[in-house]
Amino acid sequence: MEKSVFEVLNAIDCSEHIEKKNGLTYLSWAWAWQILKKHYPASTYTIYEDAMGRNFHTDGRTCWVKTGVCVEGIEHIEYLPVMDFRNASILLDKVTSFDVNKAIQRSLTKAVARHGLGLYIYAGEDLPDAADEEKRPAASRPVQQVQAAAQPKAISIDVLNKYIIGQAEGKPCKSGKSCRQAYIDGYAPTREMLATFDAAVADYKVNNNLM
Repeated sequence: MEKSVFEVLNAIDCSEHIEKKNGLTYLSWAWAWQILKKHYPASTYTIYEDAMGRNFHTDGRTCWVKTGVCVEGIEHIEYLPVMDFRNASILLDKVTSFDVNKAIQRSLTKAVARHGLGLYIYAGEDLPDAADEEKRPAASRPVQQVQAAAQPKAISIDVLNKYIIGQAEGKPCKSGKSCRQAYIDGYAPTREMLATFDAAVADYKVNNNLM
């Protein structure tokens, strides 16, 4: 029986082509694209522009890129914020073309991973269940820890994307909350971060005819 695209790509060892930087794992875009084209020469990728023809999208404060990789007629789309060396979103007026280009390459690499190549790098991440935190006895939490919960918490790009897609598709989290509410409760995003989240949800709906 012929193997699926996912089975073929997921079986490839990428360990010699990854590196870690500032807590994130990176896979070389050039290598990932070379391997993908070697196995599936007809594969294509798309860098989605906004209504003004720019290769990034923005809510007026921060920005993100949207890319897609199509293999054998199936496209996987990836959203990725334009971030600095600390993995924090860069304000729009500080973003350079170099920052956007780096985000595009990382986004494309992760879109390839959705087809199977190097996906194991991101294994173990799923929609968090904010109810797990709520189940802990309040008395066992130090006061400083409760206060810190009001500050934005770090969130991986994969988990954020799953919240975005889950919200766009109307899928609740394990706790029964909407993905948007679970994101708010679990990560205390700033107003700007939430605006970026909502914009990404709306963009996903438009692209996938979910409006």
